[in-house]
Amino acid sequence: MKEFLAKMIGRKVDIFCGSASSLRGEIADVDGGVLHLKDSDNKLCYVAIDKIVVVWEARDDEHRAGFVPSLLNTK
Repeated sequence: MKEFLAKMIGRKVDIFCGSASSLRGEIADVDGGVLHLKDSDNKLCYVAIDKIVVVWEARDDEHRAGFVPSLLNTK
C-alpha cells in the first residue's frame, strides 16, 4: 500500500478507513507508515496507512465517499 500511495502523490483521492471514516484530499507525502493528505484549505491530515481499507481517485468536488446524490432525493 505504501508504494502504491507514493506513486499517487499530487493526486486527489478519497480514502475509506472503515465504519463511517472517509477523507478526501491531495496526497502530499508518504512517510514511514503515514499518509500526508492535504485538504481543500491546504491543511494537512495524517492517516495511518495500515488503517486504510479503500483508496480511489476523486472524480469531482460534489461527490463524497459513501453518498450518491441522485438517490438521496427520490421524492
